[in-house]
Amino acid sequence: MTKFFQAFLTGVFFTFILDFFIFLGIKKTYIDLYNIDLYYNVLFIDNQNIYIYLLVSAILGFIITYVDDSKLSLVVVGVLFVISLSTLVPFVGHSLAEVLLMKKNVELRDKKHLFYGDIYYNGRYKIYLFDNELQKIILLNKKDLIR
Repeated sequence: MTKFFQAFLTGVFFTFILDFFIFLGIKKTYIDLYNIDLYYNVLFIDNQNIYIYLLVSAILGFIITYVDDSKLSLVVVGVLFVISLSTLVPFVGHSLAEVLLMKKNVELRDKKHLFYGDIYYNGRYKIYLFDNELQKIILLNKKDLIR
């Protein structure tokens, strides 16, 4: 049982490092590009899928702890690190962020206006929307929008 916990905690540690670089790449190549006022920690916490995180942690911990072939473990961990570091490349990080964060052709309405465009980031309290009519990013409060 203790080897299971050791494997899982090892996986959690390595997965945390991988996630750190993935979200750092998203922050540097997407969030900062569009001047979205967002701290790294908020981006990380709000967009972390706990089920995927736990699954990858368990698999990675199993590979590192239970697989006897250290070369295989090293290759798997190395490939995952290269993949997560690749988000620091502007094209890769921006493309991944668009898949995860952007919603295209959305219509939002408040009491006075109708907004049509692309959501660049849907935060806790605010939505960053590229308005097609104004041709710029506008900031909308979620509480003011009509569902």
